[in-house]
Order: sequence, then structure tokens, then C-alpha cells
Amino acid sequence: MARVREDRTPFRRPTNVSLDARLVAEAKELGINVSRASEEGLAREVKAERERRFKEENAEAFEEWNRFVEEKGLPLERFRQF
Repeated sequence: MARVREDRTPFRRPTNVSLDARLVAEAKELGINVSRASEEGLAREVKAERERRFKEENAEAFEEWNRFVEEKGLPLERFRQF
């Protein structure tokens, strides 16, 4: 989770990254904020990796739950109204 300052704005850290020069030039031509776009792309990648790891780390529990439901059905299923 990003650190937040007292005034509730995210703390930003200057970072050096290497990007394809042609891609950066085209982004600037199109008025794309390269820093913001990079941050958004990194945030998507971090989210996707966390989700992948969660699924991997909990695969056994998911399999066990699916077996339970197959054998016994959903808990409280009799109360479903659809």
C-alpha cells in the first residue's frame, strides 16, 4: 500500500527507469503523462501478481472447498430464493 502524507496525498518517490525512446516520444506527442502512465501500468502489474500469488498460495483451500460443495452442496442452500 502506498504511503500517504498527513495531508492525505500519496508520497511519490523519484525513480529512474529506462523506457523505449520512441515510445516516450510518441507518448509526449500525444500528451500522455509518462510518469502517470508508468505508475498506472505498474499498479496493474502489482495487482495482477498479488492476485496470481494469492490463487497459487490458496489453491489447496479452493480445491477443498470445491470438493466440499460437490459432495454436500452449498451451505444454507435451502434458504436461497433464486
